[in-house]
Amino acid sequence: MRQRHIAVVGSSLGGLRTVEALRRLGNDARITLIGDETALPYDRPPLSKEILLGKAEADSVALTSGAALDDLGVEVLLGTRATGLDLDARTLQLSGDTQADLAFDDLVVATGASARCPAALAGLDGVQVLRTLEDAVILRRAFDAAPRVVVLGGGFIGSEVASAGRALGLDVTVIDVAPVLMQRGLGDVVGARLTEVARDAGVALRLGTTIDQVLGQGRVESVLLDDGTTLPADLLVLGLGAVPNTDWLAGSGLTVADGVVCDQYLSAAPGVYAVGDIARWQHPHYGRSLRFEHWTTAGEHADAVAATLTGTPTVSDAVPYVWSDQFDQKIQIAGVPDQSDEVRFLVDEPGKFVAIAGSGDEQHAAFALNAPGALVRQRIKLAERPPWPPEMG
Repeated sequence: MRQRHIAVVGSSLGGLRTVEALRRLGNDARITLIGDETALPYDRPPLSKEILLGKAEADSVALTSGAALDDLGVEVLLGTRATGLDLDARTLQLSGDTQADLAFDDLVVATGASARCPAALAGLDGVQVLRTLEDAVILRRAFDAAPRVVVLGGGFIGSEVASAGRALGLDVTVIDVAPVLMQRGLGDVVGARLTEVARDAGVALRLGTTIDQVLGQGRVESVLLDDGTTLPADLLVLGLGAVPNTDWLAGSGLTVADGVVCDQYLSAAPGVYAVGDIARWQHPHYGRSLRFEHWTTAGEHADAVAATLTGTPTVSDAVPYVWSDQFDQKIQIAGVPDQSDEVRFLVDEPGKFVAIAGSGDEQHAAFALNAPGALVRQRIKLAERPPWPPEMG
């Protein structure tokens, strides 16, 4: 009998964890792991933390080794990009050294997302994004020159870059159109608390504005804001979010809409699944399609898809969870907050809080600052769809 072949496109966390879970569950199919980067799979959270701070080297963030993948019996194609998919023929078109089509029986799409960069700024000296290990190494070297840093975008990545810059004693300004940092993930009330943390750490904040023009001769020298202010800048870091890597799926027949659209089993088509940042799946808990760029989500997706491919159809229904370490504080969020939610603080002490958010008749999310145990309990509670408003007492 011919051995079944599972192709996993994307060698970051989601792809690697899928491969590992398949073997852990006893799946003996032929597996090929394909990645466009030349580095072995590595961990991304340290890129904006330990790597930028100089506390870790590039080789310390590897998630596996070539020997470990060999032991799993996995064929690895690094430096190889998937350029097309033919669902009818069950083949992948590949670039790089391979330059050939790869036949498969089952496919796992784990190509993740790329940092958003306006075309006008792409390639401009002094402009940097942070998404890959290479980005982190370049940014760390740039920090060594003690630049005046401007960060465009006050989300989690932008705030973590600002935190690293301040820890190294750099002059850092964060610019965002929102009135508070991390508004999209935290909302106005909790975001305001973390905005004060950044301000107290010495970050200059220009909120409610954005960059109208980047000025300089051949490289960034200053930025002109839309309120007419000019700020000097030696380094402009873009924290404008990420775009799912779906271009290679054009014409494939898969439904693409800010990610690969999947059902609750993460299935995008018969025998085709998506995991991690690229998956927009029907979450049974929330009754709508969602896409998260969370470290934990990638691993949970991988486990569910591996189980399904090994004969146990598994719904991906975990309550979303994400954390961020910045300014010597640990921020944690569970659930899916809505901008219209009411926020109530269960614990509110200097340097520590626990808050919950909800509206209508259901609690949607929980937030914690330096209270990891409380957040774990709240995440478990959220899986039970607790009512709103909560019983206080």
